[in-house]
Amino acid sequence: MELILNAGPVVKLVLLILAYFSVVSWAIILFKLRMVHRATRDSNRFIEFFWAKKRFDLIGQGLKEFPDSPLVVLFREGYQELIKVQGGHRHEGEGGVVTTDLGGTGNVARALRRATTLEIQRLERYLTFLATTGSTAPFIGLFGTVWGIMDSFIGIGRTGSASLAVVAPGISEALIATALGLVAAIPAVVAYNHFINKVNILSGEMDNFSQEFLNIVERRLRRS
Repeated sequence: MELILNAGPVVKLVLLILAYFSVVSWAIILFKLRMVHRATRDSNRFIEFFWAKKRFDLIGQGLKEFPDSPLVVLFREGYQELIKVQGGHRHEGEGGVVTTDLGGTGNVARALRRATTLEIQRLERYLTFLATTGSTAPFIGLFGTVWGIMDSFIGIGRTGSASLAVVAPGISEALIATALGLVAAIPAVVAYNHFINKVNILSGEMDNFSQEFLNIVERRLRRS
């Protein structure tokens, strides 16, 4: 703390910027941990519920039990599109409510793709800040270090002494910026990679669910 307080104004500004990056990054990390955990948990539960109920109308009645699952959004959008295409003419059966219009599957597929894109964007929200922190924080810290060392050498030139007692405090103050830059960047990079992996897994589950949803509709149409 003493080294930070004794640092020059430019180094202090750099440290303030890095502190901001670090605090916001940790806030995003905690927020995304909660979001991704709930999305994964509810998605796993919804898949079991989906295959247990089998009928779309019964599944639609239980969606409130899985508020954080992206698969619920896909099902809701696909199911609503089926109802719209059907135009009030419903056929209940083992596969649930389906359209008797062969062109309806294309509309459902577009609705599922649109919902998937929106959910991926929601899951990836704020991850750009983590990537920015991980890539820029070390360089910002390095800038503070270079500036601090420049000030140290200017001080050496003024005093005319290059002893360790004169050089060490200034260099120590300068190196704090690099250290804080790494402290901000390392958790951000680790968290970014972790969340991107989780989002990719959820994206794969959404693609699989969309395909299964369309397969159910197409099989029912062929039977009709």
